[in-house]
Amino acid sequence: MKVNGKLKNNVTAYNSILRVLGRKRDWDGAEVMIMEMVSDSDCELNYRIFNTLIYACYKSGLVDLGSRWFKMMLDYKVQPNVATFGMLMSLYQKGSVVEEAEYTFSQMRNLKITCQSAYSALITIYTRMGLYQKAENIIDFLREDKVVLNRENWLVMLNAYCQQGKLSEAEQVLCAMRKARFSPCIVAYNTMITGYGRVSRMDHAENIFCNLKEAGFVPDETTYRSLIEGWGRADNYKQAKFYYMELKRLGYKPNSSNLYTLIRLQAKHGDEDGAVKTINDMMMIGCQKSSILGIVLQAYEKANRLDRMSSILEGSLHDHVLKNQTSCTILVTSYVKNCLIDNALNVLSEKQWDDPIFEDNLYHLLICSCKDLGHLENAIKIFTCMPKSAKPNLNIFCTMIDIYSKLSLFSEAEKLYIELKNSDVKLDMIAFSVVIRMYVKSGSLKEACVVLDIMDKQKNIVPDVYLLRDILRIYQRCGMDDKLADLYYKVLKNGEIWDEEMYNCVINCCARALPVDELSRLFDEMLQRGFAPNTLTFNVMLNAYGKSRLFERAKTVFWMAKNEYLKNMSAAVRRMQFDGFSVSLEAYNCMLDAYGKEGEMDKFRSVLQRMKVSKCSSDHYTYNILINIYGEQGWIDEVSGVLMELKECGFSPDLCSYNTLIKAYGIAGMVEDAVGLVKEMRENGIEPDRITYTNLINALKKNDMFLEAVKWSLWMKQMGL
Repeated sequence: MKVNGKLKNNVTAYNSILRVLGRKRDWDGAEVMIMEMVSDSDCELNYRIFNTLIYACYKSGLVDLGSRWFKMMLDYKVQPNVATFGMLMSLYQKGSVVEEAEYTFSQMRNLKITCQSAYSALITIYTRMGLYQKAENIIDFLREDKVVLNRENWLVMLNAYCQQGKLSEAEQVLCAMRKARFSPCIVAYNTMITGYGRVSRMDHAENIFCNLKEAGFVPDETTYRSLIEGWGRADNYKQAKFYYMELKRLGYKPNSSNLYTLIRLQAKHGDEDGAVKTINDMMMIGCQKSSILGIVLQAYEKANRLDRMSSILEGSLHDHVLKNQTSCTILVTSYVKNCLIDNALNVLSEKQWDDPIFEDNLYHLLICSCKDLGHLENAIKIFTCMPKSAKPNLNIFCTMIDIYSKLSLFSEAEKLYIELKNSDVKLDMIAFSVVIRMYVKSGSLKEACVVLDIMDKQKNIVPDVYLLRDILRIYQRCGMDDKLADLYYKVLKNGEIWDEEMYNCVINCCARALPVDELSRLFDEMLQRGFAPNTLTFNVMLNAYGKSRLFERAKTVFWMAKNEYLKNMSAAVRRMQFDGFSVSLEAYNCMLDAYGKEGEMDKFRSVLQRMKVSKCSSDHYTYNILINIYGEQGWIDEVSGVLMELKECGFSPDLCSYNTLIKAYGIAGMVEDAVGLVKEMRENGIEPDRITYTNLINALKKNDMFLEAVKWSLWMKQMGL
């Protein structure tokens, strides 16, 4: 036909081939045909062309493709018809696709096209998703657009009101439906029964049920299902059971919601025989045994009658629990959670699966559950009833050592540690932490030190911050100053960023092991980073400065502590001056740093002014603080002023200055200047450290230079930083 020119202006032929391509799902071929119709065959596109493809999508439930053809239809300026909107909205209803449905519906109204099924579809979508106000808005559009309502429109309106329990509005819809000469059908009666059931007005639901039969309708499975749910919500087991039995007698099948409602009522009312029958019904309709177990457990747990589970787990369901690892785990975990330890152990003793690794993990899970719930005695009971294995499980033993320690049963805890030590199980960092804390809590510091020595010999152990703090405290209490000093410099060399608690711990523990200058440097660094010393840290620093006859520094620390330094530094400084003490440079630096980081820039400027009035000379710390605070505010002109003043005073930027400048330039978007600083550092003989590169990478990322950031990150790794 194409060769002989028979396709010119032949829309019918193209429509036929599009129907074939739609059935074959050759969507790319269909798009080529549409373009060919326009470019080669001079065909005028109409709604039938696109409806053919949309219909194929509708039949196959292809939402995205249906939307694609609709948007192409609009792009080609082809006006849809009622059938277009009917198919699309029905397609969106099936998939509950809100956004596409709303867009298509708005296009329909803009084109002044009235498609009754489109209104029904959108109301149904909103009702299913609980968007009741939006559903009511569409009902208002039905009236506003003067749509002649069909039976489907009336039914979806009725359902929208019943689902949210607005029964007076639902009754008005039912009345209006009759006036419009649509006699209520079985669906309308069922919807009203569901609505009354939702608000537990079962007397009204029963009246509707009677009206249904008087109108000559035969109740169907939906009728009985709704009555079961309604009486279940009303907590009337007798009536719910009656309609459940009627449902079965008439040959209908209950749905999953009916079964859960019934099992919940049976659990609450203690009908174990009825529960067994309901479980059998669940299995008869094809419910998965693991799902049945979950439903029954949920019902009996909620009714606080989990102890009755053993009497209703019979036959194939009981066999399933014993043979299936997952179901077995679900059941015993519920038992343990509810302190039914004997029940859990009975199930575990009867289990018929063999998987030692899974079993160890299950016992560990149960022991941890007891520990988390505070039921430590139950954890011990589970542990003692565990099957013995040739090789101890590290995770279980560590948890039990911790539990025995909490109960002050240190001899039992130590037995487990010795058993671990004598086996070929290698202890990890967590295991060493647990054992060390056990010895510390029992007061056996020498044994704790022995464990530390063993850990030291095991080269692959890297203590975390919590274990490090424990080690520092142990060495301090044992007076091991050499070990404290060695550990301190080793940790310092690692370049880890410390938190407030770590600073306090190191200062408190290492005060006697470190030179006073190093201790002072550490204290100043802590303050510069905005961390608050605790009372013990203040006391340690006072003692250290006092013994070293550094009385001016001691005075500063004393007044910081006495006047709650970080909370009200200005008042502390005024009191110092009133008492005849001059304010030291350290005190000014601390105030500048604290006020700057809190964003209290008026107080920050006030402190700077007081420094100038008192003729207190700035040091490197002062200039670095100023660069950091101005940089954080994005005040790059002030940063430049500080740099100029720094050089005029005969100082040159140090490592901290450069790091702070790079951060400031990053905030200000001066990325090239930040990169240039790294080169300047090397030229001045200052080797960049990890903080330098971290600040530079953050600056690059902040300014969307991700490729450059990745390059510098790789460079850091190559440098071993």
